[in-house]
Amino acid sequence: MFDKCFSQRRYENAHYNFTNLYMWRNLYSIKWAEVDGCLVIKAGRGEKQFMLQPFGPDAGIERILAEMANYCTEHNLIFRLSGIEKFMVDILEKWQPGKFAITADRDNYDYVYNSKDLIELKGRKYHRKKNHVNSFLRNYSNYQYIPLTSEWMPRCVETQMEWCRKKGCDDDAMLKGERDAIIEVFTHWNELKLTGGLIYINEKVEAFSFGEQLNSDTAVIHVEKANPDIRGVYPMINQQFCANAWRKLSYINREEDMGLEGLRKAKESYCPVKMVEKFVAILK
Repeated sequence: MFDKCFSQRRYENAHYNFTNLYMWRNLYSIKWAEVDGCLVIKAGRGEKQFMLQPFGPDAGIERILAEMANYCTEHNLIFRLSGIEKFMVDILEKWQPGKFAITADRDNYDYVYNSKDLIELKGRKYHRKKNHVNSFLRNYSNYQYIPLTSEWMPRCVETQMEWCRKKGCDDDAMLKGERDAIIEVFTHWNELKLTGGLIYINEKVEAFSFGEQLNSDTAVIHVEKANPDIRGVYPMINQQFCANAWRKLSYINREEDMGLEGLRKAKESYCPVKMVEKFVAILK
């Protein structure tokens, strides 16, 4: 049902797929309902509750929005829509002109890259990335890139747990939630039908990544983890995963930076070709 609703139009938001909603459902208390052929989703952490835009056919969407607004009124909630795309902003303005306070949510814009750029790393703008990859190849010439399949799940869990020990996941609710989400994906790998890859060095998984096709020409990378002590392993798994899994697609969506300075710097360093704008709309 989720796949059917998400296929009704072209969505570019990296969160608009079953996998993303499923793996984060516990941390964000995600709940869903089917209303007249549309998918309606409520989420939130603590006091900040919100809804996503309704997913499904355009016909009758204003009626669905009205039902969502009524639900919020009945449950004493603010009618807040988060992560909405520009076309939904236009729909809201047409439905209730001037009734919504709409703001751009820059911290949650998705970074989208040309897949060819991430694979080839050509030109001066990718000089530093290429240097890191070359350094990795000099130091770990015995590495293997291996497609991620179910038999690798236990070893990837070990890699994730080791990453968490180094990063202090138990002291950070978001990192702990991410750890649990990743392990849940590994637990249901075959059912979710994702695509992934790993870097294997000296009988140990030192990096892994997984994602899926988001729309007709774009892949979304849900997760990328690597041993932070190995220079060049992050750009290596990025380059190898794109080259082996996504060469036939034009674009790679690597999700948002969440307003984290280090993550923003890292994502900007790969020179995105576009950003997927997202907005928050609150009924006044």
